[in-house]
Amino acid sequence: MTGSSYEERFRQLGLRIAYFRKLRGYTQETFCEKMDISISYYSQIEAAGCYKPISLKTLYKIAEALDVEPYKLLMTE
Repeated sequence: MTGSSYEERFRQLGLRIAYFRKLRGYTQETFCEKMDISISYYSQIEAAGCYKPISLKTLYKIAEALDVEPYKLLMTE
């Protein structure tokens, strides 16, 4: 898999996380407070042009905070 393919997957992951966060009614700030992570780190995850890789631990933490199964964050349409 090429680097650009991974970048697109991370971009899609960030978009899915943002979708579920907004669906739950959280702002980035309130969501970061709930998760106890910095907003600068989290905003890079959601930023469309940033391609911020995240650990599985972070993925599970986000999924739990959003009350969604982790696989739903990884799905692409």
